[in-house]
Amino acid sequence: MREARLMTGPGWPGKVSAEHTDRLAVIYVRQSTMRQMIEHAESLRVQYAMVDRAIALGWTRQRVKVIDADVGMSGATTAGRAGFAELVSEVGLGHVGIVVGVDVSRLARSGRDWYQLMELCALAGTLLADSDGVYDPGEYNDRLLLGLKGTMSEAELHLIGQRMASGRLAKARRGELFFAVPTGYLLRPSGEVVKDPDEQVQTVIGLIFDLFDELGTLNAVLAYLAGHGIAIGVRLREGPDVGELEWRRPNRMTLQNILHNPIYAGIYVHGRRGTDPRRRIAGRPSTGKVTVPEQQWKVVLPGRLPAYITEDRWRANLARLQANRATAETPGAVREGPALLSGLLRCGRCGTKMTVHYTHRRDGVVNGYTYVCSRAKSDYGLPRCQHLAGRCVDNYASAALLEMLAPAALEVSLAAATAIETERARLETLWQQRLERAEYTADRARRSYRLAEPENRLVVRTLERDWERALTELERLREDHDRFLASSPPVLSAADRDRIRVLAADVPALWGAATTTTTDRKHLLRTVIDTVTVTVIGDSEQVTAEIGWAGGHHTSGQLIRPVARLEQLSYYPQLVARVLELDDADLPDTQIAQHLNAEGFRPPKRFETFGPQSIRDLIQRLRATTGQPGRTAEQPAGEHTWSMRGLAAELAMPPVTVYNWIRRGWVTAEQQPGTRRWIITADPAELDRLRALRRLPRGYHVRRRWHPDLPGPHPADP
Repeated sequence: MREARLMTGPGWPGKVSAEHTDRLAVIYVRQSTMRQMIEHAESLRVQYAMVDRAIALGWTRQRVKVIDADVGMSGATTAGRAGFAELVSEVGLGHVGIVVGVDVSRLARSGRDWYQLMELCALAGTLLADSDGVYDPGEYNDRLLLGLKGTMSEAELHLIGQRMASGRLAKARRGELFFAVPTGYLLRPSGEVVKDPDEQVQTVIGLIFDLFDELGTLNAVLAYLAGHGIAIGVRLREGPDVGELEWRRPNRMTLQNILHNPIYAGIYVHGRRGTDPRRRIAGRPSTGKVTVPEQQWKVVLPGRLPAYITEDRWRANLARLQANRATAETPGAVREGPALLSGLLRCGRCGTKMTVHYTHRRDGVVNGYTYVCSRAKSDYGLPRCQHLAGRCVDNYASAALLEMLAPAALEVSLAAATAIETERARLETLWQQRLERAEYTADRARRSYRLAEPENRLVVRTLERDWERALTELERLREDHDRFLASSPPVLSAADRDRIRVLAADVPALWGAATTTTTDRKHLLRTVIDTVTVTVIGDSEQVTAEIGWAGGHHTSGQLIRPVARLEQLSYYPQLVARVLELDDADLPDTQIAQHLNAEGFRPPKRFETFGPQSIRDLIQRLRATTGQPGRTAEQPAGEHTWSMRGLAAELAMPPVTVYNWIRRGWVTAEQQPGTRRWIITADPAELDRLRALRRLPRGYHVRRRWHPDLPGPHPADP
């Protein structure tokens, strides 16, 4: 009995029966990385040699199947492992009699995956074998041993990862751990990080930081680089030309990485990126990367690396990028649209940032804009705090800015001239570097061509084409450089300086010049103004405004906004009394308007003065409202005659609809000479017809144009 138990123990072929050998023997081969395949080829050979072990256990060569689709895949998870999925499928279908591997860690290094496979093998009657023995997952003792092996395999993976992480962290604390360096830097074989020795690469990196200081937004920097044809030098990290310099078109992601990376401030950092398992995509271990807050960085070593900018400048760039985001706490970046105070305007009632609502014409052109405080409405369903037309606030802030800049006209002209020359000198430096590189490339192509054997035409023809291509590129750059110098000479001429002084002396003209863009005005406003807080007094036209200037100074004032109705005007009672007084004095409408304009009364909306027609309409409305007779308030004389407002009241419809009917000829009306009032004739039968016309559904008249037989009254019917 003792001998029988030993013959069926782990590792003995007594566990193998004809039931197993009738099915397949699967040899599972896996290595964790492609690098292990190259550097540890012996391990791969040992795994493939397990075919001989399956044959020794009783399987024929034709019944042995090798699954090696997971070579280069980690066993920590089953995601993306096509070979393991095939193995599980074959076992579940009952096609496999035994699964053979060098050790159980080849199959799975996760306890969950290992126990699921072991349970599936037990249900299918499949054996497991490694270099130590043969195991039957259906037997308790073998399951115990297999479970121990799986646990040890998982713990081994954890210990390996822990040791590697500790080693990386120790090296990072010395500032010596580098996987790759960003553009503008070079990693020497000794492990030292230096600036890229190419001067043009360094110039472009410095230009990016200077442009961000001047322009303030990442999009503006990108537009400048693209507009001037400036490329970014990048060292290739892979491929046959690894380490070679390649000039690439600038893009948003590259600029964002440059502005965010602390290495450009000379700071060595480890732990800027982390992994969120919830964002990881199955089968793609490089996914799920997240940005870690600065407070959680594991290693921060200031001054360890060569720097392009100071640490203070780097932090100022981060703060500016954060401020450019459209949030309630910051003004945000300068955006498109004519609203100059977008992002700067705040509500004086609730303190939140006011938004801009644009109205457009049919052709898409902006027709107008309004500043609105709708936070209470959007968050709590309450009425809007306030709103006001945009141009009146922009004009107020612009006038305050121009008043402040007036004493600094000379300084403005000198600063403008210096800024123009600095920018042109910077661009000229880049042009000279590009020309120098093109000349070197052409000279190298020439030398390569002359060193070739003339008889070897296969090589000479290729080198000749390369030389011609380099000469063509050099000639193109020279022509572009000549055009650049013609349009933008490095030093301003005396005429240019005089023109700048004239413009600076008349700052309002410079502000309103066609060459000054809306974006320029917005940048200038944001340079000197932090916030503009406005409060509408009641529902009137009066608005109090407080400007918070850069540096902490505040100024207050009042402005007038357009309103929709006369009743909203703060002086409406005085206006009504004065209009009725002048009307009672039998003054014509033109003289009444002149008196009101001279006395400082202003109409609502965007009109500067009252006109005769507006006075006439106002008097008619006031007489009708107060019941006082006026010179133009008489009712039409005659039977079945109506005024336009009287008929509108009779038919319960707006007066403007009655006017449209008159214009279309749907009612009988004539205009009185002198007063231009419409007198409408309508007897009871006509009133019934008009009421029926009023009850027609919307769009009826349009449909009747295409269907004349449509039932219902026609407007032209008597």
